[in-house]
Amino acid sequence: MKMYVILPLWALFTVTQQKVPSDNCHCELISSEKPFPYDKLKKAQASALSCTNTITSQKTSALDSLLLGLNRRLPQLEHDVAMLEKEDDGTLYGALSLHIIENELTEIQQMIDTLNSTTTESKHLSENMAQQLENIKEEMDELEKFDTMQVVKRQQANQRLKRDLDQCRNNGVHPPIPPTQPTGRTCPHGRFLNITGPRVQTAGEYAGSYKYGAWGRDPKPEPGKESWHWRVMLTSSNRYAHYVRLYSSLSSLIVGISVPGNVQIHPSNPTTNTIQGPNVVLYAGALYYNCYNKDAVCRFNLTSKTVTSIDLPKGTRYNSKGDFCHLEECYPYTDLDLATDESGVWVVYTTTQDFGNLLLSKVEESEPPKLGKTWRTSVYKRSVTNTFMACGVLYATRYVNKNMEEIFYSFDTMTGKENFNVGIFINKVSSDILSLNYSPVDQMLHAYCDAQMVSYKVLFELMDSNFPY
Repeated sequence: MKMYVILPLWALFTVTQQKVPSDNCHCELISSEKPFPYDKLKKAQASALSCTNTITSQKTSALDSLLLGLNRRLPQLEHDVAMLEKEDDGTLYGALSLHIIENELTEIQQMIDTLNSTTTESKHLSENMAQQLENIKEEMDELEKFDTMQVVKRQQANQRLKRDLDQCRNNGVHPPIPPTQPTGRTCPHGRFLNITGPRVQTAGEYAGSYKYGAWGRDPKPEPGKESWHWRVMLTSSNRYAHYVRLYSSLSSLIVGISVPGNVQIHPSNPTTNTIQGPNVVLYAGALYYNCYNKDAVCRFNLTSKTVTSIDLPKGTRYNSKGDFCHLEECYPYTDLDLATDESGVWVVYTTTQDFGNLLLSKVEESEPPKLGKTWRTSVYKRSVTNTFMACGVLYATRYVNKNMEEIFYSFDTMTGKENFNVGIFINKVSSDILSLNYSPVDQMLHAYCDAQMVSYKVLFELMDSNFPY
């Protein structure tokens, strides 16, 4: 706070002349104003900074995630108890159903315990912050008394006047800007209704090996490769890969016969432009993935064996600083998630300036490829376990238990509408789904689950093309 004081000379100084030799003059300066307490101002600034650093979006998001999880788990528990009662034969309950309910009760109790401790911590934090803010307010009121020329009040009045003037100009002189008209969506399937399956479950030729990876089909294959399937396994430290494995058909993939075989990005692993993380997709004969040790998307052309990269916005989190997570675990090096749908390739990520909320960008098919339009969402990325795209709509999943995953969220890129209540469940074959991608070729959802390749059929409800999600 800068304050300028202009007073008459007689109000500021008392000048006394002492009798000294004729060639010397000694003056004594006495200020009638109190010195400004800079130490109090620094203390107030430090307190304000402490409040800012203490209250973070991560803490509030963690509480929201717990509440959302309980909101889903309790109705599921009621359903399972009802099923158990139906299985009662008069003398014995179904042992399997009882075992499932016991596990659910244990997990729900753990969530409640975590919620209670988090709530208590939040309550104490709120009380402390309220007291600190009250203290800061009192200190600032005291400091404002030193503004004898009312500079601060005049600045505040000028700011209000400027704001009112801007509103007047925007509303009174310039006509309102019409909203951007959304482009039409090409989606012949209709509204996303449900998921059935699993339809396919196989470990391929590496049973039990390579827990992390991805697999699927090319939505825009080259001629003669329409039935080809691909697989990427993180062969180094469950984090890195340097080749893509191709199969001439789904049957070949299931039995583990790789023809035409591996297409290598680089002989070394890891190194510049090799694969980092399991979220990989193949589109139009090119592999898209998170470049090794970079906040960028790499595109590897399988025919020319060339790699081009697409830089993401400044502040993008990478190297396992913005992973997919659930309450008990985060999936390493899942900062970037690549996805395909009917329109092309998308990338899901987060940035520091967006406080960890999920961002979605379209990858433009150009030479070289570039980042297109970006959408911001209000869902916290670390509360999500996976994402995929279908017909221009982003879907996000979360962990329910070791047998169930829920598609709980959607974001429509055409309307900007968010839905936190999708409520579609995925029956899992193992605890973790480490990558998830939709194939518009056959409307299948491809999941990589703890070294197993699993697919689910996506069901759509046929209706008008401008359907809501």
